[in-house]
Amino acid sequence: MKRRDVLGLLAVTGALVTLPGSDEASRGHAATALVETGEDLHRSLWQVYTLSDSKQTVLPAVRKQLDALTKGLAEARTAADRTRLCTMTADIYQLAGELFFDANRYTDAAQCYTLAAQAAHTGGDHDLWACAMTRHAYVELYARRAFAAQPLLAAASGIARRGDSALSTRYWVAAVQAQAYAAMGDIDGCTRALDDAEKVLFLGGHSHNGGWLRFDGSRLAEERGACYLQLGRPDLAEDALTAALAQPLSLRRRAAVLSDLAALGVHRRDIDQVVHYAETVIGLAGQSNSGFIGKKLDGLRGSLAPLMSDGRVSNLDQRIAALQRTA
Repeated sequence: MKRRDVLGLLAVTGALVTLPGSDEASRGHAATALVETGEDLHRSLWQVYTLSDSKQTVLPAVRKQLDALTKGLAEARTAADRTRLCTMTADIYQLAGELFFDANRYTDAAQCYTLAAQAAHTGGDHDLWACAMTRHAYVELYARRAFAAQPLLAAASGIARRGDSALSTRYWVAAVQAQAYAAMGDIDGCTRALDDAEKVLFLGGHSHNGGWLRFDGSRLAEERGACYLQLGRPDLAEDALTAALAQPLSLRRRAAVLSDLAALGVHRRDIDQVVHYAETVIGLAGQSNSGFIGKKLDGLRGSLAPLMSDGRVSNLDQRIAALQRTA
């Protein structure tokens, strides 16, 4: 994806979603095609993204759809068409933001999520809106700005409460709030948020759509483990991370859990554990070319200093430093 092209589309699309609709009955070819097939295509793109080890393989198709949506919004005539196209815009720009996020382009991801939130608001979909806000908060968390994530998550929580109570949106917001509390050292707030997120397990089987909303509770063990690790509770973290590792995980999620287990080894000064898990993560990073995994390894590398006298650890440090990063 040419970054400047996408940022240019962001500016144009941002203007289009704010324009009022009209009562004209006709619509252009691009708008007609999107209304008829756009939602099915978006579901397919999210599925490909979810199943792909290398997330960047979805870029060309997403770039093409961003262009089609810009043209469709320009052609839309009725308020009903504009509302539907705005929700589609919020959907696909969240996917574009995910791709930028995986490449560690946090500013670009945040711009995509901001437009997605604006489009979802215009389209009147509170759950879609809350998810865009939550993804924006993720950017702040991974940029180590938990204080900036908090107001985004508070807003997302309020918006989600106005959404569909049968969906898992509010519980996903709670799970991300737990990460923010953990980053700020608030174990009580973190525990309350995790307990709230676990209520997703009482929802029915249609609580998520597999696209912009995928939270079904299957991530709770790894998220709980990551939170307890950040809070300095390795005893609690190990049980949760071990349980997470026993589940079917995507490549990126598996790498995140293994990175946390390696970090747990650092905390315990267990060099065998550190090297074992970190070696696997390096292999997964090379397989996926994911900036997200590279970021996890960078975080691990920053904690290796107390163990650097061991040759295996110093070699590990050099390998992480030399690892190619997704730009």
